[in-house]
Amino acid sequence: MRTFLTYLVFIAVVVGLGILSGVSNMPGEWYQSLEKPFFNPPPWIFAPVWTALYVMIAIAGARIWLVAPASAAMQIWFAQIALNMLWSPTFFGLQATGLALLLIVAMLVAILGFIWKAGPLDRVAGLLFLPYAAWVAFATLLNASIFLMN
Repeated sequence: MRTFLTYLVFIAVVVGLGILSGVSNMPGEWYQSLEKPFFNPPPWIFAPVWTALYVMIAIAGARIWLVAPASAAMQIWFAQIALNMLWSPTFFGLQATGLALLLIVAMLVAILGFIWKAGPLDRVAGLLFLPYAAWVAFATLLNASIFLMN
C-alpha cells in the first residue's frame, strides 16, 4: 500500500504542478509576436508531450524515493522539478527569454545529473528520464533560437 500511495502522490503532485504552471503561464500575444525557428512545433503538441513526461518524471522520482529518499539522485530530482516549474513563469510570465535560457540549461544539467546518479540505484528511474532529457535538449535549442532571433 505504501508503494502505491507513493506513486499516486508523486504523479498527482507533479502532473498537478505541471498543469498549474502551464495554465497560469499560457503563451499569449507576446509569444505569438516573436520570431520563431522553422522547427518550432505546433502549439497542440506541448500539452500531451509534457503530460506524458510529467508522469514519467513522477514515476522516476517515486522509484528513487522508495529506495533512497536521502540520496543525491533524489536531491537532484527535486532541483530539476523546481527548475522545471520556474521555466514557464520566467519565459512566458516575465517574458525573459535569456533568463529562461539559463534556467533550461540548468534544468538539462540537473536532468542529466539525475540520470547519472539514479542509474546505480534504480536503472528504470534513470531510463525514464531519457525522453525528458531529449525533449528538454530540444526545448533548450528552441529557447536559444527564440532568444537569438528576438
